[in-house]
Amino acid sequence: MIGDKRIAFVTGGNRGIGYELVKQLAVKGFKVILSSRDSQKGYEAVEQLKALDLDVSYVMMDVDKQDSIRQAAIEVNEQYGRLDVLINNAGIYVDGDEKLINMDPSILEKTMRTNFFGPYVVIRSFIPLMEKRGYGRIINVSSELGSMGEMSVQGTGAYKVSKLALNGMTQLLATEIKGDIKINAVDPGWVSSDMGGPYASSSPKEAAEAIIWLATIGPEGPNGGFFRDGKPTDW
Repeated sequence: MIGDKRIAFVTGGNRGIGYELVKQLAVKGFKVILSSRDSQKGYEAVEQLKALDLDVSYVMMDVDKQDSIRQAAIEVNEQYGRLDVLINNAGIYVDGDEKLINMDPSILEKTMRTNFFGPYVVIRSFIPLMEKRGYGRIINVSSELGSMGEMSVQGTGAYKVSKLALNGMTQLLATEIKGDIKINAVDPGWVSSDMGGPYASSSPKEAAEAIIWLATIGPEGPNGGFFRDGKPTDW
């Protein structure tokens, strides 16, 4: 029974920050839908969390494929009829220190498809479930590398551009969305994960805690902001 439980959907939830987000939301009493493109790994993660007596389920979704996103939204609507929290966590970093001008365009295209167009289609597909009740919290997991100040530094060009676009979309959508539906971006910091590597300064648990704050803000909370460790940071 869902009852009055808030419902959250997390993309890329089978590992790293995404897994911690699912876990911490469930501990706080959410019904959490863990999403990933690899269904085997997704179900394995769900079973691990269910073993902790947490209310977690799985919905397959590949953020690179619009049909997959739309089908996931249909499935969530049919099962629950609403959505309270959406966290766009899935992302890739594949360009290394290569200069944007020298990069194979396919690398930029792939990065933009996952890190920008994916979250855009996810929001478009799921926001009707929030508009039903006039309530929702959307969090886009971004990066300080997507800030304008980082554009004068060479390297990681595709990743930077994708997160810059994600930040811009966050600000723009905040002006368009009506009701008590808030959208914000978060820089989780340098996190120890498959993407961040083993020497990063923050753990997935620490990064998730800062993101959960935006998932639980009240009607007086921020909208269209960019945050790190619960504090505003420069675009």
